[in-house]
Amino acid sequence: MDEVAGAVADPVRRAILEMLRDDARLSAGQIAERFAISRPAVSRHLRVLRESGLVRDELVGRQRFYVLDASHLAPLTRWLAGFTRPTGWAHHLDALETEIHRTRRERRAEHPEENTA
Repeated sequence: MDEVAGAVADPVRRAILEMLRDDARLSAGQIAERFAISRPAVSRHLRVLRESGLVRDELVGRQRFYVLDASHLAPLTRWLAGFTRPTGWAHHLDALETEIHRTRRERRAEHPEENTA
């Protein structure tokens, strides 16, 4: 997770991830032409993203194409979600859902014969 967090900490790398999210598959040249920084600098960012597992590359002829692999973001996403709590209606709906589950469980315990069908 630290490697992924380090990779997404840079604004250029986040922009590359957004490009690949929107365009699915881009060559290194297509990615580099969208930045004011040098092509070798973009290549270094792509290497960091590839080493963190966030992008995969494929060599086709003389061109290297990149695609997003968002599955490596899941541990970071789960960790970040722990810092957000439901507010407003989301909190009330979560409480209602908990109460419904508790009531159903108690009914099943009180009337087990109704649940055999």
